[in-house]
Amino acid sequence: MTSPTAHTTSKVTWGFTASLDGFIAGPGHDMSWLEACPPMDASVTAALAARVAVILSGRRGYDAAREQAEERGELTSEAYGGAWSGTEIILTHRPAELADDPTVTAWDVDVVEAVRRAKELAAGGDVQIISADIARQALEHDLLDELQMFIAPVMLGDGTRVFDVPGGR
Repeated sequence: MTSPTAHTTSKVTWGFTASLDGFIAGPGHDMSWLEACPPMDASVTAALAARVAVILSGRRGYDAAREQAEERGELTSEAYGGAWSGTEIILTHRPAELADDPTVTAWDVDVVEAVRRAKELAAGGDVQIISADIARQALEHDLLDELQMFIAPVMLGDGTRVFDVPGGR
């Protein structure tokens, strides 16, 4: 494995596990379905996590994770099942509301500025987006360097779609 600082330039990636029917979360950002899936090999998870210096998350996902903290298992309670450590940035229009959470940094900026700042902060490590909406915006601005898609053998039927673009742009 390499350390995040071993990279010469930061890559911006969007990594997720999707259901067979194209959802990355169930209704209400429910992630419990991942707990029932076959686990990814720990060495693969560790190798993916080692490259990431900064995670960009969305406010809805952050709020759902906080609300579901008691329900989430080891796999879904922390990024990369706990194999990752770094800086997590929450993009929100209400950053002051997260000031008392020492585990995250809140920014009220658009996706272009967020990616620019995150790459600086990553200092050569990768920036991982874990929000479908932020990733959609990053795609629209051609900011993604890599897509890491894993498919789980489940059908969710509803929830957060991988690619949800109202109006079909």
